[in-house]
Amino acid sequence: MLVLSRKKDESIVINNDIVITIVEIRGDKVRLGIVAPKDVAVHREEIYEAIHGHKPVNAPANPAEANGTGS
Repeated sequence: MLVLSRKKDESIVINNDIVITIVEIRGDKVRLGIVAPKDVAVHREEIYEAIHGHKPVNAPANPAEANGTGS
C-alpha cells in the first residue's frame, strides 16, 4: 500500500484523470473531494461490500493495516 501525507486543500492524482483533494480535517475524520470520470465507480468501502458482497480486492484484511498500525 502506498501511503501519502497531504494537508488541507492538497491533492493526489491517479492515472491522470482522478483527483482526490483533502477538503477538511476535523478530529479523526478527513473529508475528501473526488473528481473522476463518470465511468469510474467511487464508493465507500461498506457500500462496495453491500453491492458486491466482499471487500475490494486490494483492501487490507485488518483495519489496523489501513492506518499503518498493523504489524
